[in-house]
Amino acid sequence: MRRTDKELLVKGIKSFGFTVLAMFMGPFLIYEAFKNEDHFLYIPVLILGILCAGLAIYLGFRSVSIMMDAIFGKKTKN
Repeated sequence: MRRTDKELLVKGIKSFGFTVLAMFMGPFLIYEAFKNEDHFLYIPVLILGILCAGLAIYLGFRSVSIMMDAIFGKKTKN
């Protein structure tokens, strides 16, 4: 029976923390950009929000992958 890699599990939990942060910041920045369309920083804030939302998606998949590797071990090619 395999044992859980605790160091990798902690890394996965930290990654989930950054994922949650990006999940809240992306929509918040997009909302703020659309709320202030006449402001001169509309486009940079909108781009930053979209990038943050994309980062949240990437980090979500990466975090799940790290957690799966920590719990079940890495796949070995036979």
